Amino acid sequence: MEPILTINNLTKKFGYLTAVKDLSFTINKGNVYGILGPNGSGKSTTLGIVLNVVNKTSGDFHWFDGKTSTHNALKKVGAIIERPNFYPYMTAYQNLKLVCQIKEVDYSKIEEKLEIVELLDRKDSKFSTFSLGMKQRLAIASALLNDPEILILDEPTNGLDPKGIHQIREIIKEIASNGTTILLASHLLDEVEKVCTHVVVLRKGEKLYSGRVDEMISSYGFFELKCDKQDELVTFLESHGSFGTVKVKDRLITAFLNEPLESASFNKLLFEQGFVLSHLVQRKESLEEQFLTLTNNK
Repeated sequence: MEPILTINNLTKKFGYLTAVKDLSFTINKGNVYGILGPNGSGKSTTLGIVLNVVNKTSGDFHWFDGKTSTHNALKKVGAIIERPNFYPYMTAYQNLKLVCQIKEVDYSKIEEKLEIVELLDRKDSKFSTFSLGMKQRLAIASALLNDPEILILDEPTNGLDPKGIHQIREIIKEIASNGTTILLASHLLDEVEKVCTHVVVLRKGEKLYSGRVDEMISSYGFFELKCDKQDELVTFLESHGSFGTVKVKDRLITAFLNEPLESASFNKLLFEQGFVLSHLVQRKESLEEQFLTLTNNK
């Protein structure tokens, strides 16, 4: 695995407030990482530190192999950490020409990047005529102009309508499929589950989990059951090695699995034990349920 960004024991204090506390994780090339946490969990502060716009209190971080200065490394980074700031009276193309001049990038990149974000047909439209979603897509095009090795996005779908959210997520997946590493901060579990391969979960500046999204939701799931012989069924499930926690609420039994078990096999087993079910549904634990378990335990 080729590291893009390595963070070691990073801490940031604002007076008495600790925004980031002893944070460590590594971002490897070719993955989509989500920093997930509620507002105030330290996501934006962490991004600000690695982008050299916020000073750290202690700890360290380095880009790529650690031999490149942060200033030079950031030339290979594309980032959007604030609302897009373009000139309203200029067209999309004219605004990106200015960015090319600042980044010392050839103008030939402009149309290529506008096509990626599905704005090529609006290249001659003034920025002031763009919807919020289009403005965000133009910002992504701007961040891609220097062909960055990593694209950093802070709450990329904030404030967008459902169509705009879907477009941004599809664009992120498309960019990632072409080999660009992506790091996005989000408070939306749905976003991380749909877009990211890896997740770092933060709460009050502390890391609760770091790893693959599919491993975080790789529990064997649970069954939801209803049966006239409820008490006997609960006793049977609690004594059966395939199950861990068994809960009952409003006559619905929820039985969490310790190992894989198909619903057909399970239904047959219960029937053989004399249990006839009026309700049987097999479910997987969502990232939201895992997230709530993590945050409730801290």
